[in-house]
Amino acid sequence: MSTTAVIVDAVRTPSGRGKPGGALSDVHPVDLAALTLTELLQRNGLESTQVDDVIMGCVSQVADQSLNVARQAVLAAGFAETVPAVSIDRQCGSSQQAAHFAAQGVIAGAYDVVIAAGVESMSRVPLGSPARGGTAAAGIRARYPDGLVHQGVSAELIAERWGFSREQLDAYSAESHRRAADAWANGCFDSQLLVVGDVAQDETVRPGTTAEGLAALPPAFRTDELVARFPELDWRITPGNSSPLTDAASAVLIMSERKAAELGLTPRARFHAFAVTGSDPTLMLTGPIPATRRILDRSGLSLDDLDAYEVNEAFASVPLAWAAELAADPAKLNPWGGAIALGHAVGASGTRLLGTLLAHLEATGGRYGLQTMCEGGGMANATIIERL
Repeated sequence: MSTTAVIVDAVRTPSGRGKPGGALSDVHPVDLAALTLTELLQRNGLESTQVDDVIMGCVSQVADQSLNVARQAVLAAGFAETVPAVSIDRQCGSSQQAAHFAAQGVIAGAYDVVIAAGVESMSRVPLGSPARGGTAAAGIRARYPDGLVHQGVSAELIAERWGFSREQLDAYSAESHRRAADAWANGCFDSQLLVVGDVAQDETVRPGTTAEGLAALPPAFRTDELVARFPELDWRITPGNSSPLTDAASAVLIMSERKAAELGLTPRARFHAFAVTGSDPTLMLTGPIPATRRILDRSGLSLDDLDAYEVNEAFASVPLAWAAELAADPAKLNPWGGAIALGHAVGASGTRLLGTLLAHLEATGGRYGLQTMCEGGGMANATIIERL
């Protein structure tokens, strides 16, 4: 008989702008992550010695996020020294993959209680820091002689291939801000929120955002070199229809259903299915499409069976292409706004989306929810949870 992996709790910090002067830029990422770990224990009456492992996503594992940031956070949180921790990097899906590994460990019988988490301080450790000054390996140059491209260019290529206009991208982005602002105003994030100092709300949400206002922003990734390489592109990806660089941490408490009952804790959802896939590393951001098809096939569910979909808004063209390809219901897509408004602290986004999906299912009485994320290098994770 297989063991069921359940979600008992989820917490996250607000999102701060990932640049000097951002609301959380003065907080060391180790301390930011440690806050979420401590909060999970306190909210659920646990001792750290009851935790079998901490699995933490982080993309830029250098500088303040080096030396196994997960282990550093466990120690900073005051956990017993006997609690192990590991940091993983699957690019933007790092903490979603952490949740997969955690739940799969429970299902396999290797864990009873495990925390999946994520952290990224993009103000202190800029995105791409590990690659600065480096060159592509010989094998990569041989396979892709024209070179791989920045994710922003991939977003442009997707917009071109699916025929999304600048107006469509900006309208989608304005709606993300509207939904996020409404969700904050209605207390939708309260159950998962961990206030940090005097920061009690995502700094990145702009309630008054309009498509007309976004139309004034210039393209973010157009250069003379790229114009020459991709003459077919109209260059419509801007800071306004992209996710902002962000500082944040998030964490999810996962355990076996048996252990939750033993501890007197109430499971809020169970993991129903998992999938991960690779995709074209130049288009790069299309992975959620095959990942969703794979997980639906494995789960025996259809898209109509799902009550909500959290598709990470790295750029507006990503969820729009996903929705167009799968004929998805736009009302179920990122119903409380997405990363364009809420921020995308890359290592922390996976467990943040998981917490948001869980809270939305609980608030609406939904049963099944899907989470999927595009990832650097051309990959994607997909997760289906079932509210209990």
